[in-house]
Amino acid sequence: MAKRAGVLELAVLGLLQESPRHGYELRKQLNSLLGSFRAFSYGSLYPCLKAMLRDGIVAEDTADAGSSRPATSGAGKRSRIVYKLTAEGKEHLAALLAEGGPSAWDDEGFGVHFAFFGRTDAATRLRILEGRRSRLEERVEGFRTSLSRTRARLDTYTLELQRHGLESVEREVRWLSELIDDERRREAPRPSPDRPQSAAPRISAQSPRKS
Repeated sequence: MAKRAGVLELAVLGLLQESPRHGYELRKQLNSLLGSFRAFSYGSLYPCLKAMLRDGIVAEDTADAGSSRPATSGAGKRSRIVYKLTAEGKEHLAALLAEGGPSAWDDEGFGVHFAFFGRTDAATRLRILEGRRSRLEERVEGFRTSLSRTRARLDTYTLELQRHGLESVEREVRWLSELIDDERRREAPRPSPDRPQSAAPRISAQSPRKS
């Protein structure tokens, strides 16, 4: 549960960096941007927000219902809580985005980190992509070993399900390899067009010495 809460925290902070949002907007954005978060309900989101408020990385503001602008005084106006990122929250988000270790490679963490790759430095992006690929390559080997050992005992449908799982993981490995190659090409140093390339050294032909 702690890992899942950390992933949700990263997603919420990333969305709040774009603009302040109230709880319903956050939940809607999580559902549309990060499909894997559809399982998260208000029961998960609001405790996460309260914890971030307690830590000082987000702050509350009030806004008119249906608007992200601060509420104006007036009778009959219903206001709702809007959450925004604090200076400490921006620093915390930057630290989370810079994490490229194993927690960023698993099934939940990778999707969230990848969604915010546009704000992540190139070295961290490459480290996460390579880590994710390594983890999935281990999973491919596990699938193949399992299939070779249990093929004779599986019925047709269970066998097809196992093959489908293997093909899905193999497909993601190929996709990751393409992304890694693209990242490396972008980061490869390019020769400056203003810098003349050094000429190849001339090799003078010498006649053999006579003994």
